[in-house]
Amino acid sequence: MAKSGKGYLNAGLPWIVNLILAIIPFTSWLLGGVTRIIRGHLVAGILQLIPPITLVFWILDIVGVATTNDLKFYA
Repeated sequence: MAKSGKGYLNAGLPWIVNLILAIIPFTSWLLGGVTRIIRGHLVAGILQLIPPITLVFWILDIVGVATTNDLKFYA
């Protein structure tokens, strides 16, 4: 599937909306996993949904969205 936008769900949302979604743990957990699966990274998407590993992806997503407005790590 081709990327049609940046950020969560490849929706091309504004930077501030992506940052808010990244900071909220539940939305980062769910949307991060779905976005990784949509982008073809099935293993990373499934790992995102496992609770202890979610913390690592959560921090990486906050850093990635704050700096580039996109999920850059394993997405």
